[in-house]
Amino acid sequence: MSDSHLLLVGGRAFDRADAVRASTLPPPLTEPVSAHRNLRGPYTAAGTLLRLLVPDAQREQPDLVRDHEVELLSVAPELCDVVPASLRTLTMLAVPEERTRFYSRLRTLRIAHGLVEFIRDRLRVLGGGRSLVITDLHAADPTDRELVSVLVRRIDPALLTVVATTASMDSDHEQADTALAETARWCRVVPVDTIDRDPTSDQRTLAEHHIATDLTGDDPHALAAYTALSDEDRRILHDRRADEVEGGSWRWGALPLHRGRGADPLGAGAEAIAFALDDCMKLGFYDATVEWSQRGRAMVTATEHHDLWWIFTTKLPTSLSALGRAPEAEEICDEARANSVRTGIHLQCAYATAMLYTRHHDPDHRDHERALGWINQAIVISALLDDRQLRAFNTVFHNNGLALIEAHRGRPLVALDLVTAGITELDRELGADQHQLHRSVLRYNRAQVLTGLGRLEEAAADYRAVIATDPDYPEYHFDLGTVLRRLGDLDGAIAEYTQCTHLGPPFPEVFYNRADTLAEAGETIRAIADFEYVLDLEPERLDAHINLSALHLELGDPTAARAAATRGLAFHPAAPALVAALAQTHADEGDLTTARAEFDRALTADPDLVAALSGRAVVAHAQGDHVVALADLGHALGLRPEDPALLFNRAVVHEQVGDLTAAAADLSAADALAPEDPDIIAALRECERKLAAVT
Repeated sequence: MSDSHLLLVGGRAFDRADAVRASTLPPPLTEPVSAHRNLRGPYTAAGTLLRLLVPDAQREQPDLVRDHEVELLSVAPELCDVVPASLRTLTMLAVPEERTRFYSRLRTLRIAHGLVEFIRDRLRVLGGGRSLVITDLHAADPTDRELVSVLVRRIDPALLTVVATTASMDSDHEQADTALAETARWCRVVPVDTIDRDPTSDQRTLAEHHIATDLTGDDPHALAAYTALSDEDRRILHDRRADEVEGGSWRWGALPLHRGRGADPLGAGAEAIAFALDDCMKLGFYDATVEWSQRGRAMVTATEHHDLWWIFTTKLPTSLSALGRAPEAEEICDEARANSVRTGIHLQCAYATAMLYTRHHDPDHRDHERALGWINQAIVISALLDDRQLRAFNTVFHNNGLALIEAHRGRPLVALDLVTAGITELDRELGADQHQLHRSVLRYNRAQVLTGLGRLEEAAADYRAVIATDPDYPEYHFDLGTVLRRLGDLDGAIAEYTQCTHLGPPFPEVFYNRADTLAEAGETIRAIADFEYVLDLEPERLDAHINLSALHLELGDPTAARAAATRGLAFHPAAPALVAALAQTHADEGDLTTARAEFDRALTADPDLVAALSGRAVVAHAQGDHVVALADLGHALGLRPEDPALLFNRAVVHEQVGDLTAAAADLSAADALAPEDPDIIAALRECERKLAAVT
């Protein structure tokens, strides 16, 4: 059993392997797993681990496998013969030419959380006290780095001690660097020295081994031997290795790597690279898409290999935009326009540039008018296409982009008309089985516009229509749940949020919204459990810390509320709402002096914080300071004039100081807002009785 995870940093592979062997570790869960992306690209380490764990898990814990089927099959497609696939979305099923929706960049983080939960729950059956060695993080795709960072944060080292190794803390990926730094935060970092070693074999054997291990080694003797090969020998060895790695997730890593260096780089190599970048983009592995696009582009020029150049370029704007790299995406669009006279290329780049200026650029660089100019160009080009169905689809598609821009320009009714017209046009011009994905996107977009307009019943109808055609897409259920909550259908909202949790890897928003709705429905215990889970996924999420402490206070448990507030304050030391919650715990336990000081601190940071104003008012009233109590309650009611609790509390203070008329006025107002509240009714009757006795 171990009390910490380990991160071994430095040296070469031999040195890091020696350091692992020298470490005292629990029994291994599996053999060491390499994360080097030359092997299988995205999720190299994750896929290797799953291929070792899932077959037995399917026999022993089939429910666990079913609960994580999306994550398992996304990461390790080879498991399709082991893991029954029951969930299918139009995004998954769309052919490339009909793919108009792509996953969020956050999908990989959600996958990571799902995989960590699969590993954790599998270990609870296998037995804890295991270790797992993951090597080569310096050369890992960002997906594996992200997974390891989540794994070491969420998995108790007593259950599974993770030992990760990396040559350095740097990489070419900003996101990957962030993940590696996060990994270091949760590990004991152990430096590893580099030791010079003599060659282990002759040059030819070293070179062949270097290729057979997919160029993952860092032995300088092997690298020199590889470089010393003749070009012909090198191509032969790469093709030989490519023949050995034809299927599965090898197609995201080793296969295009070797085909690109083999005898036919612009034929078999280009085909393998094109498949890798297209498949990775479809799955939301955008860093890998960009990397394979760049590798392909390095092999060709727009002048000599125009078709290949575009194959390697076409996915870049979308992928770079998804990664938050909008300026680079715009540069690619400009380059494409400068190097091509093809209609389709200019059409795609006009749309992509419009989306950059209305959605993807940093807020201070967005320009909806400029976006309007680009989308209008795309619409004009669409209208000139010869093929009737192609013309209809492209016109509708780009008018949908125009609708987004119009919504951003503050013209939602124009956006609504555009989307509705598009739905009608596609129904008229296309067959029932054509462009089903984009048809669902149009109806979904209309639902969003209707939601923004407050036309919630119509929005709910559109969401239900979309769910009928694409029932396994979780975001649809999430958005329908939000609309149902606004309509007052709390049970319906909770049901939709719950359905969302069954359709893919976990994401915090759905559990946060369900927790909030459960709290509104009075199901406080279930709400607390959901907020706790949100904080397991996102430990620094401020609003979850605030709501969790508030719910414990509502249950009359100041000890739990103080623990929740203190945990949140560790991440947000000056958060006024958490300071106010902490103050309330002291008030509930009778420590009025400390409570008053904490409420003062909260209100110094946020003078308009109603929870602190009302809390300090109660404390001040208990201390006999009615002037402060009335001032705080008056301030709070100015911010929240229709809060019956605030009116009730002020009435109590008014009555205490002998102002029965003001007390009766507040209680009457409170009664109008909450006519069935027995405490308000009783207090109003008593106040009216006292007033009558006085007069």
